[in-house]
Order: sequence, then structure tokens, then C-alpha cells
Amino acid sequence: MFKSIPINIKTKITLGYVCIILCLGAALLVVSDRITSLQKEVDYISTHDIEVRDLLNVIQKNMIDMETGMRGYVITGDEQYLDSYEAGSRAWLDNYNKLHLLISDNPAQQKSLEQIKPTIQNWIKNGGDNVVKLKKENNTAAINDFFKQNSGKKLMDQLRTQFDSFLRVEQQLTAARVDQLAKSNYNLRVVLFTVLGITSIFAVLVAVFLSNSITSTINRVIKTIRDITAAEGNLDARIEVRTNDEIRVLAEATNDLLASLDKQNWIQTNITEVSTLYQGINDITELSETFVSKLAPMLDAVYGVVYLRNNVGGETRYVKIAGYAASGVDPSTASFRLGEGLVGQCAIDKRIFLMDNLPENHVKLTSGLGVSTPRSLLVAPIMVEGKAEAVIELASLQPFQSKHLTLVDSLQEKFGTAITSVRSRMEVERLLSESQMLAEELQAQSEELQTQSEELQMQQEQLRMTNEFLEEQNHFAEQKALELKKAKDELEDFSLKLQTSSRYKSDFLANMSHELRTPLNSIMILSQMLAENNGDIQMSEVVDYSRVVYAAGNDLLALIDDILDLSKVEAGKIEIMTDEVNVTEIPQLMKLMFDPVADKKGLDFEVILEPNVPNVILTDGQRMQQIVKNLLSNAFKFTEQGSVTMKIALADPSRVKELLHRDPEETVLAISITDTGIGIPIDKQQVIFEAFQQVDGTTNRQYGGTGLGLSICREFTRLLGGSIVVKSELHKGSTFTLYVPNARELEPEVQENDHPRGEIAAASEELKLDTTVTVSTEPSALIAEQQMAEPISSDSQLFHGKRVLLVDDDARNVFALVTALETKGVTVEIADHGKHALELLSVDSDYDLVLMDIMMPVMGGYDAMKAIRGQLQLHDLPIIALTAKAMKSEKEKCLESGASDYITKPLNMDQLFSLMRVWLTKQVKKH
Repeated sequence: MFKSIPINIKTKITLGYVCIILCLGAALLVVSDRITSLQKEVDYISTHDIEVRDLLNVIQKNMIDMETGMRGYVITGDEQYLDSYEAGSRAWLDNYNKLHLLISDNPAQQKSLEQIKPTIQNWIKNGGDNVVKLKKENNTAAINDFFKQNSGKKLMDQLRTQFDSFLRVEQQLTAARVDQLAKSNYNLRVVLFTVLGITSIFAVLVAVFLSNSITSTINRVIKTIRDITAAEGNLDARIEVRTNDEIRVLAEATNDLLASLDKQNWIQTNITEVSTLYQGINDITELSETFVSKLAPMLDAVYGVVYLRNNVGGETRYVKIAGYAASGVDPSTASFRLGEGLVGQCAIDKRIFLMDNLPENHVKLTSGLGVSTPRSLLVAPIMVEGKAEAVIELASLQPFQSKHLTLVDSLQEKFGTAITSVRSRMEVERLLSESQMLAEELQAQSEELQTQSEELQMQQEQLRMTNEFLEEQNHFAEQKALELKKAKDELEDFSLKLQTSSRYKSDFLANMSHELRTPLNSIMILSQMLAENNGDIQMSEVVDYSRVVYAAGNDLLALIDDILDLSKVEAGKIEIMTDEVNVTEIPQLMKLMFDPVADKKGLDFEVILEPNVPNVILTDGQRMQQIVKNLLSNAFKFTEQGSVTMKIALADPSRVKELLHRDPEETVLAISITDTGIGIPIDKQQVIFEAFQQVDGTTNRQYGGTGLGLSICREFTRLLGGSIVVKSELHKGSTFTLYVPNARELEPEVQENDHPRGEIAAASEELKLDTTVTVSTEPSALIAEQQMAEPISSDSQLFHGKRVLLVDDDARNVFALVTALETKGVTVEIADHGKHALELLSVDSDYDLVLMDIMMPVMGGYDAMKAIRGQLQLHDLPIIALTAKAMKSEKEKCLESGASDYITKPLNMDQLFSLMRVWLTKQVKKH
């Protein structure tokens, strides 16, 4: 039974050592297992127990830090003591959770630890956090009471007791583990000596058995080798060995060597035999037929075909040129393209294809006795310099052997070289015959070519001249195309700028109309009332009316001055009057001018003058002050809360060189205005300096103004040789910095304003439009006149006691309208904007009439009227729109938004009363 098992000498020796090693390994495994157990116990004691104690000490330290930090903060009031308290408060729970997880194998200790947690939380809640909170509230009485009760100390004493109890249990557990470790060490020594004894006995027995087995096998091998030597070099003889050791392997290797030598001898003999067939053959067909006729029997093939590479119609094809047993009715294909069938694919892949188990109908072999079907197919390329010159296809009744494939592979290059040689000889013969014919033709054509050469030279000269002309025309056309494209781009850019300018102008004119008509409205109303005074108005009221009229007139004058200043600057008609300016007077002047504004809006206003600023500089003081006042006005205008700060300092030399391109050593003032207002978006920080343009140029903007102030500041700054820089962040405030150089340090130069004046001049012309107030002849006014003719009650009866809601954000208009309406006995309620009006109407909608201004902050008149009609469903409440916009489509827009009627500012009070009579009368008839 053991003879059939392949156990060689090496295996036997190895097996002996393996048995010994296995015994030693088993012993080592046993010892290692015991050592590993001991090591785990040691590691458990050295890491687990120590880590448990360390974590317990860390938790105790966290509590001590918290207690120390709390007491230090209570005693000193210094919040730095809270750092240790807060650090301990954050860390103790993490350390507790780590400790709880570490002793998860000991439920009793976990339970003991869980009893500590409520005590800590109780001290933090009632002791630590409570005392810190009382200290922050300066509740000294409660703190004293807490320490008198001594509850915090009791909790800490309880906590220390719990920690000590927990630590004692851990110490007992550690001592028990140390005793168990000593017992395990003794048992390990006993096991080690026992295993060594058993292993030594087993090793001796294995050595005796293996030595007997090896000597008997060597004797049998010596006899077999002598028998092979007696065969006298016959390669067909083979060594037979019955053993399964290295001798058997040596015999099999020797047998393989003999088979390989026999195979190589067969291949070389056949190669030599085939190579001798090529001599004296000059026809490619004869060469192919000779080759396949000789090769097929060598490979035991019963069928063979040779396909030769040819160019047919400019296409590479492999054409059948010779065959073996393929005469008569031949099923093989005449030719193949590259990649077509196995022949075409073999030419592409350049490798041998071998197929076994062919189907029955693939190819038939016919003989006198019957028909046979080959089972194996061999397709091989004939390679010459990396190109498939031919493809041979062979079929056999038996599978092709490896020596057959080796022979075919060896003959590839030799047969390919023969094909090339034969083709070359055939091509030489063909060329010789053709050369004789061509020699005669060349003689006749040479004379004709000479004549054609002269004609071609003349044509080439004409073509050269034509090409030069065409190149010039092409270059000219390219230049024209570039010029046209550049002109087109400039036109498109100009069109875009024109559209943008037109839009900004429209917004500007609408806003300017509102800004002009708003103060004009109050002037006309109050002046009309004063003109029609029959003694009913008291002297104090006359004074109030006059004050409002004066203030409104000043506002109109300021607007007109801004427009004229910008127009003069753009026209280059403003002269700079250079004089000495006392810089130290500027802070006091600005404080006197803007302190009332700051007090009214509840803002902090501070002016800072740096000590290194010179007392006097040479510049146009009036223009500089005008710039500063404008910047301060904007700062207060766009700041609802916080502060406005003005700082006067010397400019940084690097900024002087960067912005003014002047010597950094020159004296340049840097006057910065900083506010905490609404801020300016990044994409608008340059637009705001352009004429007619604002951050919010719509009619619903929250802040009024014409958008000309910063444009004027920029132009004045240019005339002074300085620069304005803005730095802003949305909703956080802005800083405008004015850089003003000392004029005595400026080089004498003509200061011209090269800014385009087209838009400003156009706006100046537009502002000269006819401002005559036209009395409305709308159907509502005609109806009012008709109603006046009807026999109705007097104005006192119609207006007296009526409730009117006035929605307007301008205090002057509100004062004027309320005064005029109250003289008629009307009760007036006031709303600052549309949203305020909605709030009033949602609470009490019992009003007889609503007077609605259009342009207001928060919510404009259009949106408010739509909400009254839609959201509040007050369809019958009369609404008269009051608007300072005199655009052509304004009335339709007001009526579409829900207005009952429409009147423009400045208001004609007779016309307003007439409209009110119409709608109040309708209300009376409905009721």
C-alpha cells in the first residue's frame, strides 16, 4: 500500500525533519499558548488595572479643578478661574464614559461607578453651575447662604468616599490576578519539560526508519541505469523505475530528454529535406505546389492549400495558388481579404491557428475506397520581414502534434525567403522585357516633353503673377473684415451703453420729478391757504406755514444747485480758487453742522484730527468742504443706528503713489468718513460715482435723492487733483476716503475735465422742460363740477366728520394736507407708508376716503392699493392716488393698481376738494 505513495528520498528526509519539527511545533504551540495566556494576564494587569486607576484619578482631578475654579472665581471674580472649571466640566463625562466602558467585564464595579455619576451631576448642578451663575449675577447673599449650608462640601466628601471605595475594590482585584499569575508560571515549567522528553524519543525512532528506506531504493536505481547503458545509444529505449522517489524523477527526466532529442532530430531532417526542393525553381506556382506536396505528408495531413498575397484592384487579397489533394471539385475559397475568414485573420494576427474536432461538413477527403472527414485544421502564416507573404491551410484525420507545429514554425521564414526570391527573379524578368519597350517610347516622348516644358514655364510665370495678385486681394479683404468686426463690436458696445444710460436717465428723471415736486407740493398748498386767508388762520399758524414753505424752498434750491454744479463741472466752467485752508477749523465746523443731525437720529458722531496733520494746506477750501459735507450727509442719510466717524490724517505714501501717481513724500490729506449704515454692494461701488446712477434707482427705494451728490464729489475731487476711494461691506457700513494734495506741491498744469459730458448735458436740457402745472380735465373733474351744480348739502355738511386716511412719508406734505383738510372739518389719520396703511385698515376699515402717495419706502402706493383691493377686499373704499410722477401712462398704472381716481403733485387744493366731493357724495348715496 505504501509503495504506491510517491515518497522520494528528499521527501523521506524532509518527512523525518517535519515530524520532529511538528513535535517541536506542537510543544512550542502548547508553551506559546501558555506564555500568551500569561502575557495577556500581565498586560491586563499592567494596562487595564493601571488605566482604570488613571481614569479614576483624572475624574477626581476634573472635580478638583472644577471646585478650585469655582471657588477662585467666587473669591476673586476673575473669569480666568472659570477656564479650569469649564475644562473640567467638559472633560469629566468623557473620562467617565471611558472608565465605564473599560470595566464593562465587571458589572459590580460598573454599578459602583454608576453610583458616582449622580453625585457628580448633583454637585455640578446645585454647587458649581449654581454658584457661578450667582456670582455672575452678583448675588452675594445667595452665595454666602450656599457656603453656610455647606451642601457643596458634603457632596464632595461623599464623592471622595465613593472614589476611595471604588479604588479599594480595584486593588483587591489586582492582587487576586497577581496570585493567579504565579500559579500559571509553575504549571508552564512542568508542561515544558514533559514536551521536551516526548519529542526526543520520537526523533530517534523516525531517524532509524528513514535510513533503512533510502538505502534499498538506491540499490534498485543502480541496476536500472546499467540496463540503459547496455542499449548502445538507441533513442527509442526508455528507463523504467518502480520507485516513487528522486530516482524515478531522474528517470522520467532522462526519458523526456531522449524524446526531445528524437523530436529535434526529426525536425532538422525534414527542414533540410524541404529546403533542397527550392533550388532551380523560378515560378511561384511551381514553388508553392512543391512545398505543400512535400509538407503535407510530413505532418500526416490529408488536405492542404497555399494562399499567396496579391494586390487585386488596389486591395490586398490572399489568392489560392496551390493545393494538396485539392484537385477536381474543390470546396476551398479562391481568395480572402485581410480579416476575412481564418485565412484573412491569420494574416492580420501573424500567428498559427489550430482547430480540433471539426464539424462533419467542413471538408471531405475522397479516395477510391470512400470519403473521410478530417478532424484537425492548421492555418499558419508565412512571414517575411514582419509581413504575411502567404498563408498555408492543412487538414488532418488525427490531431497535429507539437513537433508538427514546431516544423511549420521553423519553415515559415525559409519558405517566405524562397517566395521573395522567386518573386524577385520573376519581377526582374518582367522589368527587363518592359524596359525594352519603354526605351522606345521614351525616345518619342522626350521630344514632346521638351515642347511641353517650355509651355509649362510660361504658365508658371502667369500663375505666379496671379497668385501675388490674389494674395494682395486676400490680405486687403482680411483687413477689411477685421475693421468691420471691430466697428460692429464698437457699435454693439455703444448700443449697450446707450441703453444703460437711457435706463439710468429714466430712473433719474422719475426720481428728480419726485424730489422736486415733493417740496413744491407743500409750498403750493400752504401758500394757497395763506393767500386765501380771511382772518381764520392764527398768527402762530402763519409762522408754522411760513417755516415749512421756507424749508421746502431751501430743499428745492439745494436740488437745483446740485444739478447746476454737475452741469458746470461737466461743461468745464468751474474755476478752482486756491487759497490757504486752516485744517484745524474743519472738525469744529463739521461738529457744529452735523451734531444736530446725529442727535436727531440717535447716532454717535466723532471727528478725529491726527496730530501730524499740517495746520494749513493750499487748496480750494469751499470745494473741499462741499465734498466733505456731501459725504457726511450721505453717511447720516444711510445710517439708522451706530455711529459716523470722520478722520483727518496724512495719506500713506504707498497710497499716494498708487492713486495719485505722485511723489510719496508730498503732503496729501486723507479725510475718511466711516459709517455703520446699509453698505454698498461690490458691483455698485463704482456705479454710484456715475451721473444719474444710484445703488437703488427705482421709485420704491427706501432712501431718496437724485444720485448727483457723489458725481459732483468725484468731479470736484478731480479738479483738486485728488481721489475718492470707497470701501464697503453690505449691511456693515462704508468708508469713503478723500485724498486732497497740497496745491503748492502740484506741478503747474491745465486741469481739464475729460469726462464725457454728453449724458450730463442731455440731462441738463431735459431739466429745462415746461414745469407749468396743468389743471386736470379728466372725467372725474368734470363730474365734480356737475356735482357742484346739483342741489346737495354744503361743504361743511359734506366734509364735516368724514374720516380720511392719508398715506404719505413726507412730513411737509402731511402737515400741509392735514391742515387743509382739517379746515373742512375732516378727521385725518396718517400712515407713513403702504404697510402701515394696511395695518390700520385691517384693524379699522371705517374710512370714507384714502389719499395714497405713490413713492414711499417699505411699501409703495401701487403695492398698497393692490393689497387693499385684493388682500383686504375693500372694493368700495374710494382711493385717490397722489403722485409726483407725471409720466404719460401714470394714470393707467394707478387705476390698474386699484385707485379710484388720480391727481398729480403739486396738488391744486380746489381740484383735490372737487374730487373728494365726487367720491364722498357717492359714499353718502350708497349709505
